[in-house]
Amino acid sequence: MAILVLGLALWVGAHLFKRIAPGMRARMTERMGNGSKGIFAIALALSVVLMVIGYQRAAFVNVYVPPSWTVHLVDLFMILAIALFGLGSSKSNLRGKLRHPQLSGFALWAGLHLTVNGDLASVVLFGTLFVWAFVEMAVINASEPRPTPYTGGSTVGTIRLLVISLVLYAIITAVHAWLGVWPFPG
Repeated sequence: MAILVLGLALWVGAHLFKRIAPGMRARMTERMGNGSKGIFAIALALSVVLMVIGYQRAAFVNVYVPPSWTVHLVDLFMILAIALFGLGSSKSNLRGKLRHPQLSGFALWAGLHLTVNGDLASVVLFGTLFVWAFVEMAVINASEPRPTPYTGGSTVGTIRLLVISLVLYAIITAVHAWLGVWPFPG
């Protein structure tokens, strides 16, 4: 569990560093240029590796038993989570409706995983990431002025986003099956 917690701490710290210590982050950029982004990219990649290893190695400790119907909920709303995650980079006419579509999709993803995983490692992993996404939104809102909403996009862009989301959903489903976690009932 310690490796999982270390990975989560690194994830949260690397993401919040820019807003918690803007002066220090600016000095790093001054000295290193774009190389400073590489340090954070490496820290985030390492955090994901630590989270995966820590999650896999964690002992199974049951905290709660999720109702069986939540699998259907996750299967349906994961498509929305993926679409929200991609919305901020899309050419959809829905793009300007949310300030934080990627973080909203991330929070939905984490929350959905809490509805189907009741073990301690899942609660720690997905619960921390769920809370982090909302903290990140609040910190961004407090430290940055609201940008001008995106006004471009089209219905074709929205359809493209949906198709890409469905393809990614199929890929994610295949990866889960390959890892031995069947994401559907039965």
